[in-house]
Amino acid sequence: MSWAGPDDFYLSTSLASYLDKKLLVLLRDGRKLIGTLCSFDQFANAVLESACERVIVGDLYCDIPLGLYVIRGENVVLIGELDLEREELPPHMTRVSVAEIRRAQKAEREATDLKGTMRKRMEFLDLD
Repeated sequence: MSWAGPDDFYLSTSLASYLDKKLLVLLRDGRKLIGTLCSFDQFANAVLESACERVIVGDLYCDIPLGLYVIRGENVVLIGELDLEREELPPHMTRVSVAEIRRAQKAEREATDLKGTMRKRMEFLDLD
C-alpha cells in the first residue's frame, strides 16, 4: 500500500486551477499532448478532452487526434496552460498529415541510428 505524501496533495490540488482549460502536457517518454483538462485525482492522474499528440520533426508538425485521453500521473513531466490568444507555434512551422510526419519521424530515426553506427565504427581513431 502506498501513501500519498504532502507533495502529492499540493500537486493534485494545484491541478484544480487548470480544470476546463487547454493544456500542454509533456510526458516522460517525450510525447507532447494538448487537450482540455476535464478531470484529475489525488495521484495527478488526468483526463484530457479533445486531446491530440503534437509531433514535431524539424520544421514540420502534426496534431494526431486522440479524443478522450487518460494520463497516468507518474508519467507527467510538465503541465502548462496554453494562451488561446497567442499562436501556439512559430510561423516557420508547417502543418503536415499524419502519414507525412510518420515518414519524417522514420527518416529522423534512421539518420540518428546511422550517426550512432558511424560513431561506433570511428571509435578506434580516438579523435579526442
